[in-house]
Amino acid sequence: MKLSVIQLDGKAAGDVELSDAVFGISDIRGDILARTVNWQLAKRRAGTHKVQTRNENSRTGKKMYKQKGTGGARHGSRRAPQFVGGSRAFGPVVRDHGFSLPKKIRALALRHALSSKAKSGDLIVVDTVSVKEAKTASLRETLGKLGWTKALIIAGPEVDTNFGLAARNIPHIDVLPNAGLNVYDILRADKLVLTKAAIEAIEARFSDKEAA
Repeated sequence: MKLSVIQLDGKAAGDVELSDAVFGISDIRGDILARTVNWQLAKRRAGTHKVQTRNENSRTGKKMYKQKGTGGARHGSRRAPQFVGGSRAFGPVVRDHGFSLPKKIRALALRHALSSKAKSGDLIVVDTVSVKEAKTASLRETLGKLGWTKALIIAGPEVDTNFGLAARNIPHIDVLPNAGLNVYDILRADKLVLTKAAIEAIEARFSDKEAA
């Protein structure tokens, strides 16, 4: 697969050949993408929700009334869930919501996510992403001319300092290094912007796995 390469000013900068094994998958597996997105979002959850259990409630543990002769239920403590001020039954406790997902599934999902952007025409290749000055207004105007209003930009091994500073206050524009490439951010962005260096790293990453 061949795509045109542009510069930030919109001018053409040649072509680049993309690996069909990474960017040319035609049958996109939505189930694998969904599994991976759920895995990513589950890992993000703090899991700090907590309610008081009966042993943590500060109400008295003294028996409410005598066992027999009242004609009512045989209650023993006001900490029970059915009373006002009592504890909650089977409430949430602090826990980890994450679960495991095989590496092969995660790698396959990333290839399908990249291919889905290429298939829909929302994959853009740029030569480099760098600016001389960290000016947010100037960069917003530049990206607006290119039509990048909601985009994920993978800048290469490292993000240019001025470009990162200028882009961080622009809504819906995410700039990440190669290591930050992930399925969730790819799918929620309208445009996926890759530098030539990023493409080389992605293809090298998957070729190493295939060789192994």
